[in-house]
Amino acid sequence: MKTPPFVLASASPARLRLLQTVGIEPIVKPSDFDESQIQIDDPAQLVQTLAQRKAETVVPQFESALIMGCDSVLSMNGEIYGKPADAAEAIARWQLMQGKFGDLYTGHVLIDLCQNRTLVRCQMTRVYFAHMSDRTIQAYVATGEPLKCAGAFALEGFGSLFVEKISGCHSNVIGLSLPILRQMIEEIGYNITDFWQ
Repeated sequence: MKTPPFVLASASPARLRLLQTVGIEPIVKPSDFDESQIQIDDPAQLVQTLAQRKAETVVPQFESALIMGCDSVLSMNGEIYGKPADAAEAIARWQLMQGKFGDLYTGHVLIDLCQNRTLVRCQMTRVYFAHMSDRTIQAYVATGEPLKCAGAFALEGFGSLFVEKISGCHSNVIGLSLPILRQMIEEIGYNITDFWQ
């Protein structure tokens, strides 16, 4: 079976870097899907639905490809958090999160146009946040990093200073579970090494 081009239906630099780290140089096609159309209260179902819509949005641009869509949210105390709208929201979020833990959900979708198959998976990782002073929170938010990330933190950036520990898949918190990716690629009938550049 011929290996199709690997397409990342995401504008996330973190997801791109994760793929590049493991030897995959994807074609990047951000979906520009309007996430506000989807209102689901279950975080696992929400991220899987959003990931699938993102991937499906770029399907018409390709005849043969393996298209990956992803979406992440943080769930705490029954509330679902995506990217904060502004600095004030990010500060308020960190005042709630500091000293507690949240569950980071990432939905993963692979659409294989060659075989007309779609796989949908979700991975959850528990993230424990450090106790932080208001001054530290404000300084972190002032870096701009929290405004770009689900959960208002980036494990691969300044945010790593304020994560005490994680329970589960490390790369999932960055935006894409590499073990899940490998399993999905194998399940669909390829080998992860087929996509190495």
